[in-house]
Amino acid sequence: MRLKITHTTRYDFDTGVSYGLWQLRKFPKSFRAQKVLGWTTSVEGGRKELQFEDFHRNTVELLSSEPGSCAVTIRSEGEVEMTDTHGIVGPHEGFAPLWLFRRSSDQTRPGPGTRDLVKQVEGETEIERLHALSAVIRDAVTYTSGASEPTWSAEEAVAAGEGVCQDHTHVFLTCARLMNIPARYVSGYLMMNDRVSQDAMHAWAEAHVEGLGWVGFDISNAISPDMRYVRVATGLDYAEAAPVSGMRYGGEGESLTVSVEVAQQ
Repeated sequence: MRLKITHTTRYDFDTGVSYGLWQLRKFPKSFRAQKVLGWTTSVEGGRKELQFEDFHRNTVELLSSEPGSCAVTIRSEGEVEMTDTHGIVGPHEGFAPLWLFRRSSDQTRPGPGTRDLVKQVEGETEIERLHALSAVIRDAVTYTSGASEPTWSAEEAVAAGEGVCQDHTHVFLTCARLMNIPARYVSGYLMMNDRVSQDAMHAWAEAHVEGLGWVGFDISNAISPDMRYVRVATGLDYAEAAPVSGMRYGGEGESLTVSVEVAQQ
């Protein structure tokens, strides 16, 4: 299946930006089940400085703003050809050692809430326990659009009892690591069945299972990723896979507009 993706991020400022620098992680990965046929990034009010791979093998584009810009628009678009692997990504590759993905981060630090969830997990095999973990998390943290903040930790989401896909993923990562299973955050694009336009990228988790390698789990939708899921960036948590991160001087009164379109070609 071939998917067409357009992702636009626009920053508007009340005053001009003296200097801005952003890291962009919107460029999909090419691997066994996913082939990027073409991808372009254009910038209005700024320019692309360079492109590199980080230690998670994410493609990172470094962008800067033009001095005095009151608006910066970043448009990424391309086509990706997908093959269904029933959620199995395969063997671990890249510069980061596998043991790294057992380590907690600020947003995946365990506490009483996540430890209690792990106690509820049952199953004879590792893969059965991971699927059971997904179900336990869905029951404990109701998906509610706009219910959380991007900085929320797994423990905060469990305490609130609601969240979005980012929160579900952080809770899964925290619990899987408590179970001594390597797990990582995935950001990407999802073709929805009922619409083309969306207001954000999607997030899900991958856990490393003996004999299978990395396996995906979309906790929010209760499935393993299929051909509709385009992997873009991975990391220990959202911070390492965020679509856009950066810094600026000046540019007071920021407002952000995000538009994502994913459609089958």
